Amino acid sequence: MTPAARVQAAIEILDQVLVGAPAEKALTGWARRSRFAGSKDRAAVRDHVFDALRRRNSAAFVGGGLTGRGLMIGVLRQDQADLDAVFTGEGYAPAALSADEQSVPVGDPPLDVPDWLEAPMRDSLGAAFEDNVAALRGRAPVILRVNLRKATVAQAQELLAEDGIETLTMALVDTALEVTEGARRIKNNAAYLDGLVELQDASSQASVAVLSFSKGMKVLDYCAGGGGKTLAMAGRAEAQFFAHDALEHRMTDLPARAKRAGVKVQVVKTPKDKAPYDLVLCDVPCSGSGTWRRTPDAKWRFRPEDLAELERVQAEILEQSKELVASDGALVYATCSVLTAENTAQIEQFVQNNPSWEIDWQRQFLLSEGGDGFFGAILRKI
Repeated sequence: MTPAARVQAAIEILDQVLVGAPAEKALTGWARRSRFAGSKDRAAVRDHVFDALRRRNSAAFVGGGLTGRGLMIGVLRQDQADLDAVFTGEGYAPAALSADEQSVPVGDPPLDVPDWLEAPMRDSLGAAFEDNVAALRGRAPVILRVNLRKATVAQAQELLAEDGIETLTMALVDTALEVTEGARRIKNNAAYLDGLVELQDASSQASVAVLSFSKGMKVLDYCAGGGGKTLAMAGRAEAQFFAHDALEHRMTDLPARAKRAGVKVQVVKTPKDKAPYDLVLCDVPCSGSGTWRRTPDAKWRFRPEDLAELERVQAEILEQSKELVASDGALVYATCSVLTAENTAQIEQFVQNNPSWEIDWQRQFLLSEGGDGFFGAILRKI
């Protein structure tokens, strides 16, 4: 595919997303219909689509309208691309720019967050608001977690480099490596296949690094999902690890991932059967506002009623999980959100409702620190 044909494909996919199709589904459908597209073509089209969704408001303003075509004009204009070389109307290229499309709008473009969320995000992030909103407009870094059970950071870097995968250590946490070159080779690299490294955001890793473990302790990942935090904890400690999720199918790949990592994880359908636990981690369902550069279409689908329902579920999970914690244990709460309503407000409300518990530690990780937006808190019984 030519660069112009890739832009036209992105335009068509974006039009589907704008009328309600999930971005991943629209991209998958296009790829299945476009057998002529090679891996580089698919990657380029995906990048166009996600760049446009990350910058949807500002791109629509600069590009002249909230359509697939308007978004791509806006993104390319923001990136100072030669629009006339792309919009030629020749072959599979998008049609030439109209007179209206050739004019650049005057004024400041809107922020790339939903209008209703601007005030809550400003209140939540304070002075960090501008930097974090700017970070959400860009692509997320590719970050690996080194499995300390199997390798040192230096050993993992050396093995990755043999396949041309270059990495840098990160100040945020000792196990994190930011991939600077060769990211598409990771899943075929020996370090990944042999469980020396896993893909995991640095903020998520950092939230695990602050936890205290002792040999043989019982640890429950109550909202395990794919098991990323279970494996991150297991990479740091020799303990008994249990994983649970209300949606069991989300844990389907966990046994294979645990085997690759060289750790043992027991999946439990009814956590209370193995209670009490010395540590219960609740990485609760949330807005994902700290990860919207990875799932940018989710940002535009998110509604006030969604936030209200999430707040209810989060509070319910805290109340349920507290019953599983040993008398001298820890209850850990986590979200990939930057919204106060899902983070400190939830923890403060829990402590207010449960005076026998106190906040031992809490921290809001910001995108400007190098990872995703993430919140973690440790609660203990008084």
